Amino acid sequence: MAKLKILKIGDETLRKVCRPVDNITPRILRLLDDMVETMRAADGVGLAAPQVGVLRRIVVIETPDEGLFELINPKIIAYSGEQESEEGCLSVPGRWGVTRRPMHVTVRALNRKGETVDITGSGLLAKAFCHELDHLDGKLYVDCAIRMDNDE
Repeated sequence: MAKLKILKIGDETLRKVCRPVDNITPRILRLLDDMVETMRAADGVGLAAPQVGVLRRIVVIETPDEGLFELINPKIIAYSGEQESEEGCLSVPGRWGVTRRPMHVTVRALNRKGETVDITGSGLLAKAFCHELDHLDGKLYVDCAIRMDNDE
């Protein structure tokens, strides 16, 4: 496994729409492993492939309560409720903002074995699903922030 470089806001790669993964190859599995290692080393909750310069629809998310999720070609298939909370991003270091996200989110994706899985999360996990899937469409949380807490 290898720790990858996390791209920062201003890098145009972060603003591009990612392509779906057609086949789960050893290269994709290695990318998942490297993304998990990179996310953990940076003390993050989630990491999307474009944040490490790979324009593919892949995200990893890990929360203390729910554990690790490796999602390939994820899509939000249901959401409800609302939460307003602070949000940050490994690609936007040192800045925080308040966003309004759904309280409950269900995502459908492929896991590393190529199996279709539906995962429902609430609170932090729901927010992480929304945040990381936005990355796959070239969006950053600063685009939907109600306010930035430490604007310069």
